[in-house]
Amino acid sequence: MNEAILTLCKQLRLAHVAEAIKEVPFTDPEEYMYQILLKEQQGREQAKIARNLKQARFIDTKTLESYQWHKDICLPNHLTKDELEQLNFIRRKENVILVGAPGTGKTHLASALGRKACEQGYEVRFYRVSHFVEELEQALHAGKLKQFRSKLEKVDLMILDEMGYLPFGKEGAELLFQIISEFYEQKSLIITSNLEFSQWNRIFSDSRLTAAL
Repeated sequence: MNEAILTLCKQLRLAHVAEAIKEVPFTDPEEYMYQILLKEQQGREQAKIARNLKQARFIDTKTLESYQWHKDICLPNHLTKDELEQLNFIRRKENVILVGAPGTGKTHLASALGRKACEQGYEVRFYRVSHFVEELEQALHAGKLKQFRSKLEKVDLMILDEMGYLPFGKEGAELLFQIISEFYEQKSLIITSNLEFSQWNRIFSDSRLTAAL
């Protein structure tokens, strides 16, 4: 291929045009140019999805297609399975809380919704709650809490998995509460927990934090 074309593609940051030149058959100039640019757009979209998935830090590759919607799964009356899968809650900056016994598929569903959000262009982060609290505490003690929180500013959806599986101290509970409060009506959260709401005082030792949350 002409080196001058490759150089121009790099300078113009057209990472997928060079490859498309070899793939797109020539019919007429306008159609050829359209197909070349279309390939560039598609390549950028796929690269963005791959980048979003990597940054999300999912622990597995669960999808909605492989999720089993069995009869014991109960949704609120105002919510349908299709609406949940369409991710309308992200557009409305609402939250999803999945509560149930271990092994009922909470993490699978949360991860699958997060993966679909990545594919639709949303920025997502997946955290096990215990690990997230550890990172918050480490950032606080290192004087880098502000930087850590700033990394979450562009996030559209954060998944907090296994709320209540492992206990954490007062400092960790307060830091977690601050993040959840900042997200409220600004971004969306998916929280999974094996504890019913009435038992969330086990997570947040301060009854005021539990009530506010």
